[in-house]
Amino acid sequence: MEKIKSALDRRILIIDGAMGTMIQHYNLDEAGYRGERFKDWPSDVKGNNDLLSLTRPDIIKEIHKQYLEAGADIIETNTFSSTAIAQTDYNMQSLAYELNVAAAKIAREAINEFTILHQPSTINHQQTTVNRQPSTVNEKYIAGAIGPMNKTLSLSPDVNNPGFRSVSFDEVSDAYYEQVRGLVEGGVDLLLIETIFDTLNAKAAIFAIKKYFRDTKKSELPVMISGTITDASGRTLSGQTLEAFYTSIAHARPLSVGLNCALGAAEMRPYIEELSGLATCYTSAYPNAGLPNSMGAYEEEPEETAHFLEEWAREGFVNIVGGCCGTTPEHIRHIAEKVKKFQPRKLPEVEVAV
Repeated sequence: MEKIKSALDRRILIIDGAMGTMIQHYNLDEAGYRGERFKDWPSDVKGNNDLLSLTRPDIIKEIHKQYLEAGADIIETNTFSSTAIAQTDYNMQSLAYELNVAAAKIAREAINEFTILHQPSTINHQQTTVNRQPSTVNEKYIAGAIGPMNKTLSLSPDVNNPGFRSVSFDEVSDAYYEQVRGLVEGGVDLLLIETIFDTLNAKAAIFAIKKYFRDTKKSELPVMISGTITDASGRTLSGQTLEAFYTSIAHARPLSVGLNCALGAAEMRPYIEELSGLATCYTSAYPNAGLPNSMGAYEEEPEETAHFLEEWAREGFVNIVGGCCGTTPEHIRHIAEKVKKFQPRKLPEVEVAV
């Protein structure tokens, strides 16, 4: 905890960009997702990007390394949908724990390989050996990605029955508990509850995290929380304002709170400014590469996205920046270059009631 806090006090940290966008570039078919292990699986699995941590770990590691090369300080595990509830769509709920462990280990391998590659070497010609010196690259961190799930605790899936829920709080928290266990045992440094459109789901994730560390008596990992403002109303999908959302999760004492997804940087700006005035912790922002076009594609160029985030850094709104849907290593490269000359947002001094 203290190491990353020290880094956040010194500079703006860079989180990586989209995983799904990068996976799409590989044009995998059904067989490409299945691999040998799942070649006879009874359900279609194409589109289950998290499964690639088991069937194509080489692709996931390659993507992580591209983001590290672009300047990312924090890389997210390929686990956005790695809960038993989300994996039910593919009848793969039994794989949830394994998916999280595998994804965390792939991310660690990527960081280790990147770090070794970027260590300076000195050659002793008499002994014809290479002596590795201490790394000069910045510390890299793995954030265990905990997605919002495909079922919500606050909204009914049946318009004719507003009180109906397809899942209970206990079921959601149990699924998150299993995911947290896999991520921690796989070796992540941080836990990132992201793309929150229903704060009650996020509360279930927070509960699961606290329960896991209480049960295991392990030292708690820092928690990052990132919500999603879904449209120009300035509210989450479940109807909360940004201030209400922050108030609802502040009890978790997160390392950072921020916004990601749904909006491009141009549309997200007023909410990032508002959040920077609300939060007593560090703030994060990783917007989409603009808004999708009529075909669902993101067209905002890396220079454009970086321009917006440069302004946020100049204004002192942010501590962590990166990209979400549609962003690539080039987006992250431009963002990292643009914000490096600015000081991070200073944490406000909080008066303690006596």
